[in-house]
Amino acid sequence: MLQEPKCYTRGCKFFTGIKQDDENEETERVVCKALPDGIPDEIAYGDNLHDKPLPEQENNFVFSQ
Repeated sequence: MLQEPKCYTRGCKFFTGIKQDDENEETERVVCKALPDGIPDEIAYGDNLHDKPLPEQENNFVFSQ
């Protein structure tokens, strides 16, 4: 089971939840409109506030309430 991500607790309107490719709990990852393949740990659980798009991001979504 995943920890509660900071983007959820901060109320980001782009947070979409948990994605899981199969029945294996190890494939669970938190996702959002900005990062649909998985939110990096430094954003989900760390100190990165995601107030600027990441270089590898394919869109311009950032944290917003």
